[in-house]
Amino acid sequence: MLQETAKAAWEYGRKFLMQGKVADYIPELGKANPVYLGLCIKTPDGKTIEYGDVEERFSMQSISKVVALATALQHLGFDTVFSHVMMEPSGDAFNSILKLDTASNRPFNPMINAGAIEIVNLLAPTFKFEQLLDFTRAICMDDDITLNEAVYHSEYNTGDRNRAIGYLLKSKEVLEGDVLQTVDLYFKLCSMNVTARSLAGLGLILANGGVDPRNGVRLLSAQTVRTVKTLMLTCGCYDGSGEFAVRVGLPAKSGVGGGIMSCVEGQMGIGTYGPALDEKGNSIGGKNTLEYFSRAMHLHIFDSERE
Repeated sequence: MLQETAKAAWEYGRKFLMQGKVADYIPELGKANPVYLGLCIKTPDGKTIEYGDVEERFSMQSISKVVALATALQHLGFDTVFSHVMMEPSGDAFNSILKLDTASNRPFNPMINAGAIEIVNLLAPTFKFEQLLDFTRAICMDDDITLNEAVYHSEYNTGDRNRAIGYLLKSKEVLEGDVLQTVDLYFKLCSMNVTARSLAGLGLILANGGVDPRNGVRLLSAQTVRTVKTLMLTCGCYDGSGEFAVRVGLPAKSGVGGGIMSCVEGQMGIGTYGPALDEKGNSIGGKNTLEYFSRAMHLHIFDSERE
């Protein structure tokens, strides 16, 4: 049933592709093919189910915020991390500075740009990009993840808004250290090349409580996993997070590169790739695929018929 439902979900998601639009505010992202759609599901017993464009590499974008947050929680601790950022949904666009300048000096959560930049600022004194890249490879179960140089340079050349967020945080004495170095590291993390398979691997590690099911190695603590998944559920799909939680009901993190990474507790990791985005910046094919799959398999965390 899992295989058949996954195929039906992927076919359903394809119906919506022409309603979306690829991100073009980062010029390199605008080159993506809007009709791509890939779905990959990985289970703890080693099963992989996949349909469509699962081998196509694309930049991780905001899904890298999960990597940064998990790293910070592991190495700096819960209290330190959340003394710098809050854990509340913002209700604003991912690159908004509205609440940062009116409601709070601290960013509302680590899944919006301001929060992620502050998290990266906490990591910058200790971690080089290569170390974070190695960790990303481990928790995505993909040794072939690299820096997409073209996307990185495109982000660097068009990233003035993120630099502005960094300087605003600096002016409020939230961000310490060098703004430009912090934002540069943030750009590199967003530009890591992954596939739908990579995202399914990350989702599987989270679904499996932080343990790599292939070898039993613990990569993330149970508390880190719980915190990350909770913030994914409440804040992981930009200002479409509430609707996604109602319709899909699974922890997920999206990126404007077209990826969505999701997990089902104890059961599976799910990765989708579809660069055609909705008006909130979420993959329109990916979110509809996940909605169909969650509904058909009764995976919503509040579903009374959950299998």
